[in-house]
Amino acid sequence: MSRPEFVLFGDSLTQQSFESGGWGAALADAYSRRVDVINRGFSGYNSRWAEPLLARALQHRETAPIFLSIWLGANDAALPDRLAAFQHIPVDEYQTILQQMVKDARAGGAKSILLITPPPVDDAARVTYNQQAEGLSEASSQPERTNASTEQYAAACKAAGKAAGTPVLDMFSKFPDGSHDWKERYFTDGLHFTPAGQQRVYLLLVECMAKHFPELRAASLAMDYPDFMQVEAADPFKSILGASAFKL
Repeated sequence: MSRPEFVLFGDSLTQQSFESGGWGAALADAYSRRVDVINRGFSGYNSRWAEPLLARALQHRETAPIFLSIWLGANDAALPDRLAAFQHIPVDEYQTILQQMVKDARAGGAKSILLITPPPVDDAARVTYNQQAEGLSEASSQPERTNASTEQYAAACKAAGKAAGTPVLDMFSKFPDGSHDWKERYFTDGLHFTPAGQQRVYLLLVECMAKHFPELRAASLAMDYPDFMQVEAADPFKSILGASAFKL
């Protein structure tokens, strides 16, 4: 049995999307029995490292995904002279790679492609995380990622989407909700999400998908096999296996 697929491609923000309350899990639940949601997140990866993996992710699918999200940049934006310097990718290279990834994805058959900008960063929380969770002190007195640097990568992601002719979810500017404590509510360490942050991502994603890909609304996609209320008790397998109106 095969279903249409959504492929979620990215770094840890995607890899962790199937954790408890994660945005990927919420998406899979919303499309239950309609779409298989495939997680292809690679924690810590930047766009340079991830680029060749996208082609492999698509090549090994039986059919091209009907939706592909590409969410990279949080690691590319690591500052080149601080703790995570090995992850840093220059912003112009990052933009070029995203454009090439969209091109490669289209060549692989993907049609509905969404780029997602890196979300904002809480500088102070990154310092606290590096000093406490990583057991570092003097070397981490400054954040290895900053909101100001990440904003440049968000702008580059939007520019890549415009150049490639594909929609972009501007998570950097849309993620804050205007409340005074949104950073504390939405982030665990200034970069990764709390359950509330995961829910925020999910709501922004489905809103964006409805705008740019209305044909992919869950209600617009066929359910896999008939609903149990449509099964004829006298001859169940006839109604189940003979239901041509449903995807098998």
